[in-house]
Amino acid sequence: MQPTVYFVIPCYNEEEVLPETARRLTDKLHAMQEQALANHASRILLVDDGSKDKTWELISRLHEENPMIEGVKLAHNRGHQNALLCGLMTAMERCDCAISLDADLQDDIDVLDEFVRKYLDGCDVVYGVRNKRDTDTWFKRTTAEGFYRFQKLLGVDIVFNHADYRLMSQRALEGLSEYKEVNLFLRGLVPLIGYRSDYVYYDRHERFAGESKYPLKKMISLALDGITSFSVKPLKLISNLGILISILSIFGLLYALISYFAGWAVSGWTAIVCSIWLLGGLQMLCLGVVGGYIGKIYSEVKARPRYRVEKQLEHPGKSGPAGSEQK
Repeated sequence: MQPTVYFVIPCYNEEEVLPETARRLTDKLHAMQEQALANHASRILLVDDGSKDKTWELISRLHEENPMIEGVKLAHNRGHQNALLCGLMTAMERCDCAISLDADLQDDIDVLDEFVRKYLDGCDVVYGVRNKRDTDTWFKRTTAEGFYRFQKLLGVDIVFNHADYRLMSQRALEGLSEYKEVNLFLRGLVPLIGYRSDYVYYDRHERFAGESKYPLKKMISLALDGITSFSVKPLKLISNLGILISILSIFGLLYALISYFAGWAVSGWTAIVCSIWLLGGLQMLCLGVVGGYIGKIYSEVKARPRYRVEKQLEHPGKSGPAGSEQK
């Protein structure tokens, strides 16, 4: 049986890459149809995450020119994870399986065939896992691998070197829809669904145009969200302040020791200064961590919508209502 396959691509300020991305994915989908790995109801779903450039105008034009391309426009920027969830939930009732990937196509699309073959073999979830991280800088590679190991140390069921390049069956998508938390970290949620899963290994390419939408600041934010599920900015500030004071306390400690051995300090002064700086910094750090979890609870209790759909582009004959709002 040829499955209905949806490619789900969240987009934020991707006007430089979208034309080439649409061309490559269209060619790939045609090739998969010829190999009986996808039927003619398969689609490319582009989700505009409140872009500030001409991303939505491009999506609209591509939709008119290409019968394979559909679009969803969020009312405002909600972040990569929420935009991806919106696309997956939109595709859920229309597809047999959905494959999520980034707009820059750094993830190798040549392995999409293998994703679908594993699905046809009975897998509900197929994870795309990088063979190596040679294209990353030393800093990014070290921090990313450290993050995965730290998550494992905390007991989080997360796939090493896997981002958001994965296939999910309709059954797995329905399982994902039952998770109602506002603080999204899909890499940690998807393994909780269960069902049979497998891995596809690939080499990541360089971005062919534009700039990465995940600079250091966003990567740190995603890492912290993965550990605590979410954090509130003012409470993050307290934690960061605690880290800063803890670092400064090291310099204070060195100064106190130099003063002691140089004979500049009065008796007892060194111990008092060191203890005040160290304990003060650690207390603020701990308050920040506890505050992060309180902030997470605060966001969950409010239970605000994770995203809101402003516009939706479908081709005639497709089933499923074009909703104006999503939970």
